Amino acid sequence: MEKKKFDLNTFIGIALIGGILVWMMYRQPSPEEIEAEKAKIEQAESEKTTDAGKEVVEVTPTQINAANAGDSLAVMGLQNRLGSFAYSGTLPSATEGTTIVENDVLQLLVSNKGGYIVEAKLKDQTKYTGEHVYLIKDGNNEFNLQFTSENRNLNSKDLFFEPALSNNGENNVLSMKLKTSENRYLEYRYELKPGEYMLDFTIRSQGLEGVINMSQPIYLDWKLKGFRHAKSITYENRYTRLTYEHDNGGDHSKLSPTGEDEETEKDVSWMNFRQHFFSSMLFTDTPFKEVKFTSEDLVKNDAVDTVYTKKYSARMLLEPKGGALLYNMNMYYGPTDYKIFKQYDRNLDEALPLGWGIFGLINKFLIIPVFGMLSQWFPAGIAIIVLTILFKLLLSPVQYKQYVSQAKMKVLKPELDAIREKYGDNKMKVQQETMKLQNIAGASPLKGCLPALLQIPIFYALFTFFPMAFDLRQKSFLWADDLSSFDVIAELPFYIPIYGDHVSLFPILASIAIFIYMMMTMGQSMQAQQQPGMPNMKFLMYLSPVFMLVFFNQYASGLSVYYLTSNVITIGIMLVIKKYIIDEDKIHAKIQENKKKPKKQSRFSRKMGEMMEQAEAQKKTRKR
Repeated sequence: MEKKKFDLNTFIGIALIGGILVWMMYRQPSPEEIEAEKAKIEQAESEKTTDAGKEVVEVTPTQINAANAGDSLAVMGLQNRLGSFAYSGTLPSATEGTTIVENDVLQLLVSNKGGYIVEAKLKDQTKYTGEHVYLIKDGNNEFNLQFTSENRNLNSKDLFFEPALSNNGENNVLSMKLKTSENRYLEYRYELKPGEYMLDFTIRSQGLEGVINMSQPIYLDWKLKGFRHAKSITYENRYTRLTYEHDNGGDHSKLSPTGEDEETEKDVSWMNFRQHFFSSMLFTDTPFKEVKFTSEDLVKNDAVDTVYTKKYSARMLLEPKGGALLYNMNMYYGPTDYKIFKQYDRNLDEALPLGWGIFGLINKFLIIPVFGMLSQWFPAGIAIIVLTILFKLLLSPVQYKQYVSQAKMKVLKPELDAIREKYGDNKMKVQQETMKLQNIAGASPLKGCLPALLQIPIFYALFTFFPMAFDLRQKSFLWADDLSSFDVIAELPFYIPIYGDHVSLFPILASIAIFIYMMMTMGQSMQAQQQPGMPNMKFLMYLSPVFMLVFFNQYASGLSVYYLTSNVITIGIMLVIKKYIIDEDKIHAKIQENKKKPKKQSRFSRKMGEMMEQAEAQKKTRKR
């Protein structure tokens, strides 16, 4: 056992602590000193001026808390600092505390300090861990009104409001007042209707014309860090983005979903701090004159669990009217659901990434209504399959034309081989004769591609629809427990960049189906199309399945179900067309018959032929 020894350092430390305690006891102010300090503060208050050049003083939360703790000297000192707004610091009801305002779907917790929402819980929604969805909690939200009073910068987030909760029949109403007297105050008013995620929110001032300097800029600052709610933070973060409406509703913009981004806009009508399937929104009837938006991506490493996805902020410039503040606004804390957004008639569908131009129109007027109807009749997974079948049947005439063109190219293959053998290395002549044959037969690779291009708008619209389909969230199908997230059949002991740390089965099945389809469509086309000027399609035949296998491993399983179903149906349609509809012998006989008839060349074909002949002539000239 180690022997105890005299520790000089310990002795010095104890002596110093003792000396400090004795000094503090000696410095304790006497009642006479306290009274003298009061007199000094009162004299300073009476001599206070409002000169324009007076120093602007920031009031700290510590000073305000001291005032609410009841220290008389601190209260009097704070009155000197706050001026007229010191009244709010001395009201018995304007102290630390919170008030709950709620309905059947939304619960809000509003703090007396700052008068803003410190918790927003969605009662009917849970995250992937089974807990309730909170859009605001644990200090991730800040809502602050910054203004000037008696040449001092004040922040509402540091001041204490007086709450008054009432019910006006059906709606719950919470009034939060920052008072200088009973009839002079700044008010935040919240009104929540039954069954609504949207609440009315008003900022107004009463009798503060001489208290708040309305000629100085007044800013409303809103900051929010978005919580992670989904199993795949990579997938969720891809669709977590700040969007807004500006120029009096004339335009809609968004900040970058990656890195850091900022933008300053005029006449902003609403903003959405979107968190994929959930939105925190602010609307105003009176557009904000100017707003500075910022967004920062907080997910630095997809392999590391992260509490927050994005950090948003909006700094709004407010404009007083008639010497007073009055902004009638709305707040929304709820699902990013197209059906809910459409109820409000505020262009909120622009807050969803449904695709631009024709893709967005297809989603809004075709895919969303049809899927909404199907999801009322079938489980989500079956609804996806039925939706896919309907669209494949709708596009089957286009696919039929595509396959007929491929069949013609297959029938022409022997004659195309004969042309290549006849002209050998003369690639220009091979190309010339190939085009002539295809023109006579009414077949060309281009005719096979055009029908496929006509299908792209619907395919792309579906690609953008499934990631934002709120109806798929937490809906199970077969082995997938959530169609809005990836399915898992095996966990990996390590993380693979892009692929992830798990194995999903639906992307594997979809990849196999795509490969079979590519073999059927490109297998015969590649042989017929291996001619000068034509690309080698074999690379694409392997690229598409690999792309699906790797990149879709962390995508929503509902999207993989769609691609799997789509390709299986396409394979079936092609087999039916090949076996029961198209007769290659008849096609061959018809081509031979067409070759005997005089065929008028199109202007494009004639021009191409002339250009090729000129090129061939120039080539012969150079050889001489």
